[in-house]
Amino acid sequence: MNISDYDHKTVSLSADQDLKEIIEKTDPNQPEDSVDVTQLRTPLKVDLSPIYEFLGCRTTQTWVEAALNNLPMIIQDHANCEKKAAGTAMNLIFRYEFSYDLQRKLAQLIREEMLHYEQVLGIMHERGQDWKHLSAGRYAKGMLKHKRTHEPAAMIDILIIGAFIEARSCERFAALAEVTEDTRLAKYYRYLLKSESRHFEDYLTLAQSLADESIDDRVALFREVESELIASPDSELRFHSGVPG
Repeated sequence: MNISDYDHKTVSLSADQDLKEIIEKTDPNQPEDSVDVTQLRTPLKVDLSPIYEFLGCRTTQTWVEAALNNLPMIIQDHANCEKKAAGTAMNLIFRYEFSYDLQRKLAQLIREEMLHYEQVLGIMHERGQDWKHLSAGRYAKGMLKHKRTHEPAAMIDILIIGAFIEARSCERFAALAEVTEDTRLAKYYRYLLKSESRHFEDYLTLAQSLADESIDDRVALFREVESELIASPDSELRFHSGVPG
């Protein structure tokens, strides 16, 4: 799908202006890392322009509308994503023990992803939402097909893929926060923008630190792959799925 196919007056692109209006002051009496989402600080304004510049395309209005009509499934798949992200980072922390920076960042990532998992579980419980089986979508698998198999190239590609997953998550949190009538969910998604926007940059920095040359070509390759997965028809609706078929 060409970028011109997006409705620039709709939700998926309105976040640029609307997010500038998010409250910039935080309440010092509220924690930043509470499992209880009702106790979280008021979200800071987050500049998402680096996210939009990094991604090859924006989320379509069709996906946003489908997600709003299937919020329980989107919320549970979000929980799955947080759990998988923590699990992936845990696997990496055992496989790649040679880098202090990598170990430290992965440890921080595991802690944050599991906290987010707990928070989303709390949201599901608050909404009276039961856990149901959800099959994995095509998104991550579609990018991993292009991962190189030798080291450290494989690790570099995994980190680049991680950057795109985090960036897309951030972009979709912003899109949903602008339109959902669930004010608590909207506030939580805005709260997540700060960490998710940082995660994508951390992944890229780590990937470049492991490479002897620029990773720009690999980033460009995965940008194309990721854009195709997001902009093409998809038979399943998931948090990172393409256009609902």
